[in-house]
Amino acid sequence: MNRIRRQPINPGKISIGPGRDLYIYYLKGRLKAAGGMFPDSFIGTWQEDDDSFLFFSSPASRQIQNLLCHQHQLRYVDSYEMSYDQWLGEVFCTFEHGKFRITPAWESGEGETGNDKTRILLDPGLVFGTGTHPTTRDCLEALETAARSKEFKTVLDLGTGTGLLSLAAARLGSKRVVAVDLNLLAARTAARNVQLNQLEDRVVIVQANAEDVIAYPADLLIANIHYDVMRRLIAAKGFLDKKRFILSGLLRSEAKDIADSLAHYPVKI
Repeated sequence: MNRIRRQPINPGKISIGPGRDLYIYYLKGRLKAAGGMFPDSFIGTWQEDDDSFLFFSSPASRQIQNLLCHQHQLRYVDSYEMSYDQWLGEVFCTFEHGKFRITPAWESGEGETGNDKTRILLDPGLVFGTGTHPTTRDCLEALETAARSKEFKTVLDLGTGTGLLSLAAARLGSKRVVAVDLNLLAARTAARNVQLNQLEDRVVIVQANAEDVIAYPADLLIANIHYDVMRRLIAAKGFLDKKRFILSGLLRSEAKDIADSLAHYPVKI
């Protein structure tokens, strides 16, 4: 069996919640370890290729200037101020979808509903994946369909984001879920959500490139991910070893291209 070597993911400070303001600084270049350079208001860093976005809960222009003086590979591009809800693109509150009841961490004290709903606590932090987006809802439905048709003991979730789909898979009976995201902030957010739901014995969070772990053996593969990565995943060695897969996150034209490629494989869609 392939083994995934990993360093423990530190969830760090993630909780923000509604009603909070975000101060975002956009820098060009890769951020190096900044040590104690940032104040307590520092929330985290989102790094994408050569772009770095630093998030604070209060203005931090002086700290950013200090950072630029010490790390010359960085270049200031812009700064933004917005509410947490604006960043998230919605007012995230408890909702039900299928058999799941998704509850924000800041509403956790409101109690549970009846036994007909499976509750998942979620702190999305700054990361995509509250469950309200159509692609995520469709994946939740597909997971329920998969669980009804045949048990899945092991799941590989690539591009896990907040970890919601991994948590749902564990709640549906999976004994081992490996949730993977290349972005460290996403991995930390997912680790925080695993803790909130007390599923550390079932869900493992890994910061890695999706293509590097596609060969990990699993009964079910979940990839709610963008097209460029999806295209490489279905061509990678190990993809066809999965018994079942849920693929999502594509535009219609992209989905057609992926479906056309899969038509040449020994798979049933």
